[in-house]
Amino acid sequence: MARNSAIYIGLLVIACCSNVMGLPGYVKYKDSKLPISVRIEDLMSRMSLEEKIGQMTQIERTLASTEVMNKYFIGSVLSEGGSVPGVRASAEAWVNMVNEIQKGALSTPLAIPMIYGIDAVHGHNTAFGATIFPHNIGLGATRQVVLWDPELVKNIGAATALEVRATGISYAFAPCIAVCRDPRWGRCYESYSEDTNLVRAMTEIIPGLQGDIPAYSQKGFPFVSGKNKIASCAKHFVGDGGTNKGINENNTLISENGLLRIHMAPYFDAVKKGVATIMISYSSWNGGFVISDYQGIDRITTPSHANYTFSIESGINAGIDMIMVPKAYEEFIDGLSSLVRNKFVPMTRINDAVERILRVKFVMGLFEDPWADLSMAKYLGSKEHKELAREAVRKSLVLLKNGKSADQPLLPLPKKVPKILVVGKHANNIGYQCGGWTIDWQGQDGNITVGTTILNAIESTVDKKTEVVYQENPEADLFKANTFSYAIVVVGEAPYAETFGDSLNLTIPEPGPSIISNVCGSVKCIVVLFTGRPVVIQPYLANIDALVAAWLPGTEGQGIADVLFGDYGFTGKLPQTWFKTVDQLPMNVGDSHYDPLFPFGFGLAT
Repeated sequence: MARNSAIYIGLLVIACCSNVMGLPGYVKYKDSKLPISVRIEDLMSRMSLEEKIGQMTQIERTLASTEVMNKYFIGSVLSEGGSVPGVRASAEAWVNMVNEIQKGALSTPLAIPMIYGIDAVHGHNTAFGATIFPHNIGLGATRQVVLWDPELVKNIGAATALEVRATGISYAFAPCIAVCRDPRWGRCYESYSEDTNLVRAMTEIIPGLQGDIPAYSQKGFPFVSGKNKIASCAKHFVGDGGTNKGINENNTLISENGLLRIHMAPYFDAVKKGVATIMISYSSWNGGFVISDYQGIDRITTPSHANYTFSIESGINAGIDMIMVPKAYEEFIDGLSSLVRNKFVPMTRINDAVERILRVKFVMGLFEDPWADLSMAKYLGSKEHKELAREAVRKSLVLLKNGKSADQPLLPLPKKVPKILVVGKHANNIGYQCGGWTIDWQGQDGNITVGTTILNAIESTVDKKTEVVYQENPEADLFKANTFSYAIVVVGEAPYAETFGDSLNLTIPEPGPSIISNVCGSVKCIVVLFTGRPVVIQPYLANIDALVAAWLPGTEGQGIADVLFGDYGFTGKLPQTWFKTVDQLPMNVGDSHYDPLFPFGFGLAT
């Protein structure tokens, strides 16, 4: 997403029929039997400029008091990353908060409901106790050679929709359909792949989130099927995954043909599948600008916010319909109002934006049923969803090495041995296992939500007589005093999000490399990597007996043990090229200088 950002509201058309007219107090836009286009036209004819600009404004939930919602006719509210109604808030607390905000929106003369949005990028990741699925890079690995599992990602979308609805929210800033062309980018784990076709295939998550478009619905227009589905948001338009050196919000240097072929193609698929909204990127294309993400229109000028009036004019006239202005909403509203009155932004542009915003709200049924309720609270972190996440983890694991020689594989591991060693902070840390965008924007260290760590999973999988020894960073004396059948070493990156994850060296942070050297030099070792992208591993590869890319698997660590111990086989394939050295980057499949450590699509089977 964006902690906040500019959002382009998509188009959609649904036809209904009605012949109920002329009743006392009858208002067309409130008649659900009328065609949506008729209802929109009627409602817009009643709206003032202030009411229309309010619909184009999205503010942060902490500022969305009844007074503010009523006074400024606010059309949308969001949770910034980590913004919650309370620590470990229950579904009921979320629902009550959303309804309190909705009361303010409905207290306006026209009673236009607000729409509440949140980042749900790998499950309902802000809500405590929700099912956290693998980040997108892991889902991009869930395939067999050139085949992939459309039902899996679609089912994940459906499960996410239910859990988001369980907290009274009807709109998610997902999926990210960026094509990551350089793993140095701090958002690479939000991308499914470096390969455009794979990213296009993964847009199947959209009908999971929103519902399948019925045969009678016009293709290419937004569709959300009911109370158990949510509006989705394809992001970030366009080319954010191709920035120079992988620097977040940087310049994407590519021809127009390349932009269309590599980065634009997934958006065509998203629109065909009825995506409700599209979020604009901070990044520029060949020095121009495409906007925006969190407070994105501020950044049109250098320095940021240097000429906010110009920024508003440029952003709105460029076609952005809704602006995330979490805190400075009064300045935005006043600025846009002045621009319209002074004819720098035409009223036709305002009407164009508001028509699309209202269309999505009508399609979602918000005018008929604007209230959140607890009818779906049971789905938050449900057993069925956890099993689905566990399946996704199993299918996302990529086996990069299995044994010092092909004829002596180490995996699958035996469950019944005298003693095994589990090593690394990542092995017993839900926060590290889930990565960024979990509970908080940047993610957190520790067991921050409900889940199964890989250590928990190993302990529950091995034979009862097998002794499991766990140490974060063992000393050499441990190996002198013990004989281990094998060691499972879990290392990787600490959580990060967006620019905080940009890295020019892509090295595994210490003590990871030291642990690999110390442990793998003393006992047979399986290294499991928790990373949001390929990292430098070649210097340690000779000492490692088996190597598994587990990405950022989420809360269901049992899925890793399922495969390590042979209850299921390894089937995952690399969604990103694994480089030898960072000097090779950017390097993607099909490049003339392609010389990877492990090529795109690689993955051993067991």
